[in-house]
Amino acid sequence: MNRLIKKPYKPFLLAILPVMLLGFLSRGAVLDINIHDTYVIINYWHMALLISVLFAISGISYWAMTKANKKPATWLSAIHLILTFGGSLMLWILPNFYSVYSFAYAFNNLTAAIIISILVMLIGQILFPINIVYGLLKK
Repeated sequence: MNRLIKKPYKPFLLAILPVMLLGFLSRGAVLDINIHDTYVIINYWHMALLISVLFAISGISYWAMTKANKKPATWLSAIHLILTFGGSLMLWILPNFYSVYSFAYAFNNLTAAIIISILVMLIGQILFPINIVYGLLKK
């Protein structure tokens, strides 16, 4: 774990291929979230592309900082890594628990958990530029 935090670009760059493969294999599946009167429908392939681009930007940014001999904050890198991977993992897993027999389009605890996992990922992405700026300004 310490090696992952010292070089946070490795897990991001290594996760791109499995995420793309998972998105390709589940092309026909969709993630649909009901938020009050609005249905948000996202194809898994598009979600995989979005997460892969997010991982690529994070990985390349951390790698560039390593090559420039700048060190981001270790604890911010760890929190960013955990929130990003945890949120994206929950975003892939939670929709599989929708029951065919239940009224899946109503706002329920599972929809709330999916929205919370999206918010967790967003918090991780807010911490990312803070960590980059901190690493660039630190002497």
